Amino acid sequence: MVIPDVKRATLQDQMLNHVAGGATVYTDDATGYRYALAEGFAHEIINHAEEYVRGQVHTQGIENFWSLLKRGLRGTYVAVEPFHLERYVDEQVFRYNNRGSKEYPVSDFARFTMAMSQVAGKRLTYAEVTGKVGETAN
Repeated sequence: MVIPDVKRATLQDQMLNHVAGGATVYTDDATGYRYALAEGFAHEIINHAEEYVRGQVHTQGIENFWSLLKRGLRGTYVAVEPFHLERYVDEQVFRYNNRGSKEYPVSDFARFTMAMSQVAGKRLTYAEVTGKVGETAN
């Protein structure tokens, strides 16, 4: 999800509202994370100045995700309006979570069918797309 900043209070609020209590959270050593995680979470930190992987502890998956998102924003979509950023992130989450693997390949048809099953009955209006929700004609 898109958040307005990476201040401790913002990160803590998002984690408390969206991460199940008792979950293990893996982060880099950014200061905002260090103090944002309240009690009730297992917090594993990777300091990239010292190491990138420590057993099962790493941030390579999320760094791969952000790399793919940034490549899409710079290369495929180019002119992204900030009020649409959440939608681009949602699309990339869907692609990433349904990318398949060598053991469990996912065809383009299967991914398309899955995407269509999630949008059936939903409507995105022109006003929403253009950010003009609630405006009246002059």
